[in-house]
Amino acid sequence: MIKDTWRFEPFNEEPIRLIDEEGNWIGEFDLDLSDQELQELYRHLVRGRLLDERYQIILRQGKTSFVAPSAGHEGAQVGLAKAVRPGFDWIFPYYRDKTLLATLGYPVELLYAQMMATRLDPNKGRQMPEHPGLRELNVFTVASPIASHAPPAVGAAISAKIQGTGQVVLTTFGDGATSEGDWHAALNFAGAQGAPIVFAAENNRYAISVNFEKQSGSPRIADKAHAYGFPGYQVDGMDVLASLYVAREAVERARQGLGPSLVEFLVYRYGPHSSADDDRVYRSREEVEFWRKKDPILRFERFLEKRGLWTPEAGEKLREEVKAELLAAEEKAEAAGPVPPEWMFDDLYSTPYWLLEEQRGILLAEL
Repeated sequence: MIKDTWRFEPFNEEPIRLIDEEGNWIGEFDLDLSDQELQELYRHLVRGRLLDERYQIILRQGKTSFVAPSAGHEGAQVGLAKAVRPGFDWIFPYYRDKTLLATLGYPVELLYAQMMATRLDPNKGRQMPEHPGLRELNVFTVASPIASHAPPAVGAAISAKIQGTGQVVLTTFGDGATSEGDWHAALNFAGAQGAPIVFAAENNRYAISVNFEKQSGSPRIADKAHAYGFPGYQVDGMDVLASLYVAREAVERARQGLGPSLVEFLVYRYGPHSSADDDRVYRSREEVEFWRKKDPILRFERFLEKRGLWTPEAGEKLREEVKAELLAAEEKAEAAGPVPPEWMFDDLYSTPYWLLEEQRGILLAEL
């Protein structure tokens, strides 16, 4: 049965939020999550932040060569992950989605293995860091060219619709992707075909050094859905509960055959665009500190504290537990050893090609 009542109206004037910055519930409906579920959300938020911090450390240790910071995106990413069915729905992520993937159940040791190109990496070290993918979870491998994953995501959604599988596709991207032709082609095709897909824009206000105001004449990314014939929602992406509930509704609409949605999550990138970027050139430290006061983890801590579900002592204990888990996963990934160079010849053809086998032999002889 298709649900005919929905909690959120599209093309809203103000970002949807359910928790204010003091941690008060301001939603117009009853919270239907258990205390255990709320605490689980908090754990995912903390793990995402600590994983991001640990990536910075392995970069400095020379264990990886590239990092795309995600601190500030955790609320949106945890909410999105909890709105889909892991291993059933398809996920087409972008390179800043480590918290999303970890929350989906992507083994953290495999994320580390991808970062360090060790033998545990399902992609055999063939992608640059921050570009994971996992067949078992239907996670499409991250692609570097901006927005290039959006059209394939629509293709997967149309395939699911034709086959009647009931699957939904979730694809994420930064605000910079909305300046690419691939992105607009994808949304147009999805709207025309009624594809069961959710387009999730993690708008951190900067496409590397270009702020959003210089990218578009539209004040909101969500407004662009008008042109393609489906709903657009703008959400406070630093509110994990608003992110969860809006994402869940968008996914449910798609699953019930009501077509695509575009959800814009307003977040902020605390770190530089990447480890190759110096963000001090284009934004002030005062601006960054202003947004740090709106941290999604701090806001959720205030919310949990008001419900008797969090104390500073409990928060610190959790952080230490998660740090230990992450370190164990990192050590497991590293202990597997580096990817052998000859793996570059694997999986290219179903039947080994004689020329590649000859080249493999030459490489092994040289090594």
